[in-house]
Amino acid sequence: MLLSHGGEPLRTAAPVARWTVEQVLALAPDDASRKAGSKLGSAGPWSGGGCDGSGAVWGQCKGSGSKPYLTVIDITGPAYKCSCPSRKFPCKHALGLLLVWASGESALPAGEVPDWAGEWLEGRRRRSAEQAEQRAGADGAPPAGPADPEAARRRAERRAERITGGAPELEERLADLLRGGLAAAGQPG
Repeated sequence: MLLSHGGEPLRTAAPVARWTVEQVLALAPDDASRKAGSKLGSAGPWSGGGCDGSGAVWGQCKGSGSKPYLTVIDITGPAYKCSCPSRKFPCKHALGLLLVWASGESALPAGEVPDWAGEWLEGRRRRSAEQAEQRAGADGAPPAGPADPEAARRRAERRAERITGGAPELEERLADLLRGGLAAAGQPG
């Protein structure tokens, strides 16, 4: 079970709905990734995979090396992590795993998140919660206004003066354009 930083199980408000194949393929960074991900979009190359109700999908993909690539996805983000060396996000393995998940194949049964995937998911969700807490303030109230309200008021007054002062200049420029015609608008001066 995936635990929050407080030791309680992480839960989402509602179960995560499966995506369509079109939604998954729309995430691909380019056509080559889309094609390569589609080739991995069946249960064949995957083992040790699963999903849970919190939006986690994981699996191990057999690659050219002796160790399988470990791929984990947080659907709620979405966010991806794969042990492959690809610099594309999502990589072909993440796309393939998402395609397997989107197809509803039994290759990804509901289950408990493995340790290698849980560590990343827990860290990601903890950071997201901390960022949300920082945005909302420690007491849950919306963030306060400017640090120096008097300085903010003075800046607003100066901005209003500049806008008001620029209006007559704009009127004069528009009148000049009308007198000279639109053909003269591109000429300097």
